[in-house]
Amino acid sequence: MSSTPASTSRAPVNLPAAILFGASTLLLLSVFPLYAWFHDFSAAAWVWFFVFLYASGISITGGYHRLWAHRAYEARLPLRLFYMLFGAQALQNSILIWTSMHRVHHKNVDDVESDPYSIRRGFWYAHMGWMLRDYPCHAVDLSNVQDLQRDPVVMFQHRHYLGLALFMNIGLPLLVGWASGDPWGVLLVAGLLRLVVNHHFTFLINSLAHMWGRRPYTEDNSARDNDLIALFTYGEGYHNYHHLFSWDYRNGVRWWHVDLTKWWIATCSLVGQAHNLRRVPEFRIRRAMIERQFVRAQRRISEAEPTRFEAMQRLLEAEMDAFRTTVDEWTRLQTRKIEAAKRQVIDCVTEHWEHSEARRQLQVLEDALHEQYRRLRVLHLQAV
Repeated sequence: MSSTPASTSRAPVNLPAAILFGASTLLLLSVFPLYAWFHDFSAAAWVWFFVFLYASGISITGGYHRLWAHRAYEARLPLRLFYMLFGAQALQNSILIWTSMHRVHHKNVDDVESDPYSIRRGFWYAHMGWMLRDYPCHAVDLSNVQDLQRDPVVMFQHRHYLGLALFMNIGLPLLVGWASGDPWGVLLVAGLLRLVVNHHFTFLINSLAHMWGRRPYTEDNSARDNDLIALFTYGEGYHNYHHLFSWDYRNGVRWWHVDLTKWWIATCSLVGQAHNLRRVPEFRIRRAMIERQFVRAQRRISEAEPTRFEAMQRLLEAEMDAFRTTVDEWTRLQTRKIEAAKRQVIDCVTEHWEHSEARRQLQVLEDALHEQYRRLRVLHLQAV
């Protein structure tokens, strides 16, 4: 890791953020255990802890992140209002500012000067240190969120963020606690403890998910796929995939990937609250994985014994030729699909396309990539 640039090492302290994180941590370490020593927390307090933890967490991952920052799908008004309210409960700034910073992060990922939370400045900085000082790269430029400035839900939250955040973090826990007969217990568990836990779960995406895990899709940035991190971050831990295909409403693209946000969005679509869910074609995903495999195999073959190098290299070149042929055919079929749609040769061209011979040919090409991926894995293992 490179050291923090001198131009930002003495940036002024961000007082609101320092007070927020300092006070919440201090209260959790002092008042929380003191109250627990003299009182039992009710079952209702723990029920509301998990309800608010999930609601605020999914509002960041499904709302702030995949809906507003990346436009991976569209949402109806009730769902957007839900995200707006519980996003304020997450206390990670307004939708407008959060999205602006996140889009800058994707545009300049790993750039030590321009990425607001670059992992190249170290774990602590990427986890939460970046929020504690006003570094030059944190200057808010709303020119990259002009689309959101036309969204009345986003702008309402932005104008009234402080009031909404106070109500959702203090007023609402006290109200549901009063209704449950344990106002102070619910405030401490579902308010304070939930807030700190939710913060650090989210911050893991910026820190640990850029340090620990696999890179099956690209090495162009530090983002990793990590199943354990995904478990605690509602699916955001499949971060290597996300940084390559950020417009996909899924982060975990396989059925066995634990991506709670993906399942939440899919469920919302079933009840009519989400639509136009964007997905990266399977062929493009496989293509990225195979290109990554070629890089790994070439490295391994270059380290092979001289007696095996030439044979392994010929096998790799043959696989590359087959790969190029498959990609060229896929490109040709995609061009045919686009041209047919432009000409509007028939009604419901997309529906007809799905059942056409060309669509079946695309499936054959996807299967060919799948088989080639397996062969490359074997080649990689053999090149020892």
